[in-house]
This record gives sequence, C-alpha cells and structure tokens, in this order.
Amino acid sequence: GRNSHRQISSFLLFTGPPFISLPNKDKIKSRNPKPQLQILQTPNSRRLRLSIRASSPSSTALNDPPLPSLTNSDLQLRVRILSESLPYIQKFRGKTIVVKYGGAAMKSAELKASVVRDLVLLSCVGLRPVLVHGGGPEINVLLNQLNIPAQFRDGLRVTDAGTMEVVSMVLVGKVNKDLVSRINYAGATAVGLSGMDGRLLVARPSPNAAQLGFVGEVARVDPTVLQTIVDNGSIPVIASVAADEYGQPYNINADTVAGEVAAALGGEKLILLTDVAGILRNREDPGSLVKEIDIKGVKKMVEEGKVGGGMIPKVNCCIRSLAQGVTTASIIDGRVEHSLLHEIMTDEGAGTMIAS
Repeated sequence: GRNSHRQISSFLLFTGPPFISLPNKDKIKSRNPKPQLQILQTPNSRRLRLSIRASSPSSTALNDPPLPSLTNSDLQLRVRILSESLPYIQKFRGKTIVVKYGGAAMKSAELKASVVRDLVLLSCVGLRPVLVHGGGPEINVLLNQLNIPAQFRDGLRVTDAGTMEVVSMVLVGKVNKDLVSRINYAGATAVGLSGMDGRLLVARPSPNAAQLGFVGEVARVDPTVLQTIVDNGSIPVIASVAADEYGQPYNINADTVAGEVAAALGGEKLILLTDVAGILRNREDPGSLVKEIDIKGVKKMVEEGKVGGGMIPKVNCCIRSLAQGVTTASIIDGRVEHSLLHEIMTDEGAGTMIAS
C-alpha cells in the first residue's frame, strides 16, 4: 500500500517546473545519474534539489544547468535524503519494472530527459527497468513528409503496407536508437530491440484487420533475450513492432506490448506514462484522482461509465497484466517531470495504482 512508509514520501522532489507537491515544504530535484551526487539550494529560495551529474564535461545534450558549490548543510541533507530512500531501494532492488513510454513525455525534450534520468537512476540503485515505447508523433511527421495521410479508427492507426514500412522505420530505426543513445549517454547501458529480435514477440492480426490493416496483437512472448539483457545489468528498449509466424510485420499498441512483457518477465510493476493525471472518479474534476484501487473496483468504474475513451484500453491492459502475475500496475502523469521516480520512490505516487 501507499501508506506503509508515509514519513519517507518527503525525501525526494523532482526536477521542476512543475514541482510535485510533497508533505515536506522543502523540495528536492533529481538530476542526471552518474556517480557524483549534489544537493543544491538557490540563494533566495528554500527549494532544494538532488543532482546526479554525468561525468561528461558537457551536459548540453540533457539540458543540465551548471551546478553551484555545496555547503555543509547541503551535504548533511544529501546524506539524510539518501538514507531515507533506503526502504524503497530495498523493496524494489532486483525487481523488474516495465515502463511504457509515450505521449507528452515523448514530445518534450525536458520530459524525455527526465524519463531517461529516472530509468538510469533506478538501474543504478539495483532495480531492473525495461522500457517499451511507441512513437505516434514521429510517425505522423514522416507520413506527412511522404504525403501519406494518417488515418485512425477507434483510436488505432489504420496501417496499410506503406504505412507499416514507415512505422517500422520510425519506431525501430529512429525512436528506438535515439532512446538507446540517450540512456547510454546518461550512464547506463541500453540495448535496443523490436519484437522481431530474438523472437521476443510473435504477432497475430487484430480481429478487425479488414478495417485496420497491419495492426496486430501479441500472440506470445519469449522473454529469453530480454532476461539475458536484464541479468547483464542493461536496460532493454523495445519498439512495439512484431512479426507473425510468416514474417509479416505488425504495428502493435505499446501499452499492450508493455503489459505482456511485464507478465512474461514476472514484473513487480507495470507503469504506463500517459497524458492524464491517472484514473479520475469524475472525468470533469482533475482533483478526483483515484490514488489506489483493486481490479474489482476499477472494473466497476468501467461498468458505471466513470472510465471511458482512451483510458479503457489502458485499464484493460493493466488488468490483464495483473491477472498474469504482475504485482501492481500504475497509470501515471507523464506530463510531470520525474513522475516515474515519484511513483516508485514515494507512497504518494504520481497517478493511479491498480493492485490485484
């Protein structure tokens, strides 16, 4: 539950703006993880930030500001923060965390850098993160450049043979390698994959393939290649493209891929980064966020119409992964910097956590 270490939840504040409200009015930022940690305090503000600097002399690629020197009080606070993070590190050390990355977090350079830093920090303290990504905005850009119209039906991209080629090029050749490069730069080792590599995923056509074209579902997962990468201390980065038994590529929803991969790996947590705060009791009231709910409760919300639109497939993805053994599944606000760390390293979380 989120209340087991409530006193710890003030230990970490993430890079702003926007700042995430925590019980403690002192605010701490998490920066790019590489061995050197620094706690910073600006002269005219009590807002504090934890900074983990890359060893590279140049930090412009990740938009890191220059760091002032530390005072004795800064050093003491750094030690206290690291000490208070211990229960979370102990709880999740050695556990697999599967993160689906997309939406606003993919469009903003600052949010992209935030997700990368979070993943590398989690890896550095002993968690086993796996990143699954889509790339809708990037696909649309290339389709537009090639004068190929983008079509959607029920929220899914209509994917003919030409569009499928573009999807593969963008997801596997561009977005995937960009993320791998960023994670490597930030101090971890990333390995880029698609569902076709190592027979990781086998696809099958969607039930409404006649209308959607080469839009697929996950028929099965073979996590062997992933297990090797994770056991080696590296971070797998998976593009949501896979082929069927006959080698035909399919475009698969990244949420679905993340859920199936989490289940196949026996993941502790599935985390979906979205463009909303999480599941709301009242869709018109952003303040009605549901912080924690079980499968029965979320199914009831769907039946009552409180969960609708694009949130329904995300909720169904979470329910399916939980039914296959994943411990918790969370839908969090990817528009907030370091929401990933906030979800894992505090009891407050950064969205809605669904438990079995």
